[in-house]
Amino acid sequence: MATPALALLALGVVYGDIGTSPLYAAKETFDPARGIALSAANVIGGVSTIFWTLMAIVSLKYVVLVLRADNRGEGGIMALLALATAAVGARPKLRARLLIAGVVGASLFYGDAVLTPAISVLSAVEGLAVRTPVFEPWVVPVATAILVALFAIQRFGTGVVGVAFGPVCLAWFVTLGIAGIRQIAAAPAILAALDPRHAIGFVTGHGYASFVVLGSVLLAVTGAEALYADMGHFGRRAIRLTWFGIAAPALVLNYFGQGALLIAHPGAVANPFYLAFPTWALYPMVALATGATVIASQATISGAFSLTRQAVQLGFLPRMTIRHTSARTIGQIYVPAVNWVLLVVVAAAVIGFGSSTRLASAYGIAVMGTMLVTTVLTWFVLRYRWHYPLWLCIASTGVFLVIDSAFFAAALHKVLDGGWFPLALGTIVFVVMMTWRHGRVQLAESLAGGSPPLAGFLDALFRDPPPRVPGTAVFLTASSGMTPNALLHSLKHYKVLHEQNVFLTVAFRTVPWVPAEQRVASESLGHDCWRVEASYGFMQRPDVSEALERCAPSGLSIEPMQVSYFLSREKIVPATRRRGFGRWRDIVFATLARNAGSTADFFNIPANRTVELGTRIEI
Repeated sequence: MATPALALLALGVVYGDIGTSPLYAAKETFDPARGIALSAANVIGGVSTIFWTLMAIVSLKYVVLVLRADNRGEGGIMALLALATAAVGARPKLRARLLIAGVVGASLFYGDAVLTPAISVLSAVEGLAVRTPVFEPWVVPVATAILVALFAIQRFGTGVVGVAFGPVCLAWFVTLGIAGIRQIAAAPAILAALDPRHAIGFVTGHGYASFVVLGSVLLAVTGAEALYADMGHFGRRAIRLTWFGIAAPALVLNYFGQGALLIAHPGAVANPFYLAFPTWALYPMVALATGATVIASQATISGAFSLTRQAVQLGFLPRMTIRHTSARTIGQIYVPAVNWVLLVVVAAAVIGFGSSTRLASAYGIAVMGTMLVTTVLTWFVLRYRWHYPLWLCIASTGVFLVIDSAFFAAALHKVLDGGWFPLALGTIVFVVMMTWRHGRVQLAESLAGGSPPLAGFLDALFRDPPPRVPGTAVFLTASSGMTPNALLHSLKHYKVLHEQNVFLTVAFRTVPWVPAEQRVASESLGHDCWRVEASYGFMQRPDVSEALERCAPSGLSIEPMQVSYFLSREKIVPATRRRGFGRWRDIVFATLARNAGSTADFFNIPANRTVELGTRIEI
């Protein structure tokens, strides 16, 4: 697809979140409750701070630097984590710490996935009450209804409405720019905000209040992580073109326009975004803003689905039902469990907080936490993968680390005012992810301890072979060198062996895509037994049937209708001897394992040709 077309699509998917930040960022920054008087000098200083924050964090950090750290064309926190951990693979302790940092960033993203739809849609609908209080009681119910409808249609996919995302967002950004130009023309003094000295004075000249207000300024860069996360869909060139050509100019003009309005009419601080438009344009803007915020919410929800799939395939979450909603676009997926959990939590946030101002207090922590982790992981990619000199790595990421840390510290100031909410969500997700990964390691060790090596077992078996029956048996095994439990139980119960036996291991690599020619490796073990390893990237859907078909050139011929798949199903039982936190984690892991999605569905194995043989394992 040509770059201009990709740029238009990127405008609708990538920039929906950051593009709707003008709805609430300036309003929160200049709120007199933050402790800074609403004078012309302070307005210029505040707009200057927003402007230079956009330039530093979005333009320099993400668009110029982080977009270069692609994992075979893919971006996002999990892709960056895979890249960083692979770069330090020879340092196991450092790798373990990076894994924890990456999981923290991914966990906080789920907090962002809750708060983005909540604050975006709620701030758009609040425009109904700008001119008259009659609509005020209806703001929360209308916003909740819109969000319920948005989550309800997720199962149908976003392909149909996605076509309109780009044009709607283009109209949105053009409108932002026009509104900004109109206000700047009335108060051109706001252009002094281009001077960075005003930003420096604003963040240093008001004591503790300057630190507090940084927690509101950071709202202007929410959604910057999407530029990196969606790089695989559009490419860095289209994302950079759209940012510098459309999104950045429109955002800058609008923030300067809101500042100009506040210089001329300080009373507009109640809602400087909507009050920057003529009276006749208010309700059309509410409609356009609602459309833009729905798009921003959709992008975040889709990002949560994509992150979940990556986490499952990298071993951080249990298997889940993942439905592909498009036959042509592999990236369009739907994860029912994530969708409905998000809906419940988003609705609770809208109803519980009740206004965009209260939600803004909760919003920044998750965003800045993920950004801070991205900066740290990028440093390790620069140093250990690209082997840049130490001074250059420090120079290129050190400034961003200071900026991110300052904003994150300012966001932490709001913990008691709502910031606890995304932290609580992130903590729950973090505990689940680390518990699952730890439990899988324990489970693998238990299985390995009870299974003999495959080569030795086959040698002993064929000294006095059991009767052979027609067909092919495929045994899935986590370790290619160990005897699958399913084979042991099959021989114990059926006392026969198939004519052809395949021991299949599915491996997920720390790369987004594994090329088709590298997908499958097969090896004959003699006696019509084969060892096969199928490799997939964390962005790919495993397909066992398709992988077996690729073994034909090596001599392994399989008739699909003559295949039986044997799977091991473990019943996890927490060890009674353990107490305290260890036993509690075992109980959580056992619960997750019982509720994990079907192995056959996850690996695309025909259900009517699958046999599951269970075993009880104590961990």
